[in-house]
Amino acid sequence: MEREPQTLIEVIRYFSDPQVCFDYMVQLRWPDGIVRCPTCDRDDPRFLASEQRWECRARHPRKKFSLKTGTIFEESPIGLDKWFTAMWLLVNAKNGISSMEIHRSIGVTQKTAWFMLQRLRLAMQTRTFMKLGGTVEVDETFIGGKARNMHKEKRQAAIHGRGPVGKAIVLGLLERHGKVSVAVVPDRTRGTLQPHVRAIVAGGAELMTDALPSYKGLDAEYVHGVIDHAEAYVDGKVHTNGIENFWALLKRMIGGTYVSVEPYHLFRYLDEESFRFNEREATDARHFHKAMADVAGKRLTYKKLTGKLDLDSDRGAVSAP
Repeated sequence: MEREPQTLIEVIRYFSDPQVCFDYMVQLRWPDGIVRCPTCDRDDPRFLASEQRWECRARHPRKKFSLKTGTIFEESPIGLDKWFTAMWLLVNAKNGISSMEIHRSIGVTQKTAWFMLQRLRLAMQTRTFMKLGGTVEVDETFIGGKARNMHKEKRQAAIHGRGPVGKAIVLGLLERHGKVSVAVVPDRTRGTLQPHVRAIVAGGAELMTDALPSYKGLDAEYVHGVIDHAEAYVDGKVHTNGIENFWALLKRMIGGTYVSVEPYHLFRYLDEESFRFNEREATDARHFHKAMADVAGKRLTYKKLTGKLDLDSDRGAVSAP
């Protein structure tokens, strides 16, 4: 790429040429210039210019493959120019972008735009074996609509108690001046929260939590600082204000842009906001290329996306309180 696009208008102009899109994806998938079969990894396929595809010389069921094979774009009839524009819009929208906005911006149906956004969020999903260290803040939040905003019948069906009843629980761990890691958890018990902390935070780190009893017992592995919010919110360097700030950003995105999110899909929106937060110091172009670097090796079909599987999809849609 001679000059990386720095703005949305530059992205649209640059990728308006199908050959540029083709060359960009080739460079992205095979940076060493050697095209490899995604099925068997053989590195001498024939290029079929009339089809804009390759054919592997080995014998197996999926001999022919394209740039989209084995990526989040697989089997999509949407042109790469529209995919790239949608990715730029999503990663650089500070409060997210709705499927209706994508529908109006790139000229696809709202249903198609929604499917595209979910696949793009998969590319924004970051997983690493590196643990958080230094000073790490840990907190939970509840994602769900306020009872007073619900219709009477829906409120009576969904709310059968006080506090977080009927809401999704999200656990967050933030390395100060660093990255955040979030996950949907089934409850706030010690048996649920402490394994998450141990899996993500390196031993010996400074751990900052509130006074929730579920965090008791971590002192042997961490320098555990506890702030009781019934008494104060800050005691020197003992506080959870950083992760509270992330919760504010997350709920602003959900409540302001997406309005309501099915619990079944909530983790995808957590991936989106985590990516945006963790790359907060980067430029718009860096956001785009960082997300695009992870489009390969990930695939999401519509059947899988909408399948109920074993997740709590019967809990109803959730929204930021």
